[in-house]
Amino acid sequence: MPVITKSLMVLGAALALTSTARAASGPIVVHDMSLDMAKAAAEATLSECRSKGFHTAAVVVDRAGQVIVTLRDELATSQMTEMSRRKAYTARMFRRSTLEWAKRTHDDPSIAAQRDLPDVLALAGGVPIKMGEETIGAVGSAGSTLEQDDTCARTGAAKAEAMMK
Repeated sequence: MPVITKSLMVLGAALALTSTARAASGPIVVHDMSLDMAKAAAEATLSECRSKGFHTAAVVVDRAGQVIVTLRDELATSQMTEMSRRKAYTARMFRRSTLEWAKRTHDDPSIAAQRDLPDVLALAGGVPIKMGEETIGAVGSAGSTLEQDDTCARTGAAKAEAMMK
């Protein structure tokens, strides 16, 4: 390996270590959901479910798991709204769909106790909203079948993610 190439590799590694150290002691930059993104995600979620004949509720939470938008079809119940909130919260906190999370916690007894945490719900219909690998929010859908809730929430998450491009 030529000396110049080797020197550049060493320099690059040193710079990477230096920038990591600075980032740890400097300000932290985070991304979060905007109200417009949250509204678009909730509307897309409800629209997808309505197109299949379901009267559902949709909730979008931010990176902290706090509700930004709640939409409920005229015929949806308050229980659907609460389940949507908990699905969105679960998807955000565990950074994966509630369908995946429910299967994982069911199949692995060592983590099954996660299901007992406050506000989590091990039912399909919650999907994280990501910016690259960073989870910046989540959408929850409730009021149809579990498979359809998952599809509706995925539609909402895709709408929000498309707004970042």
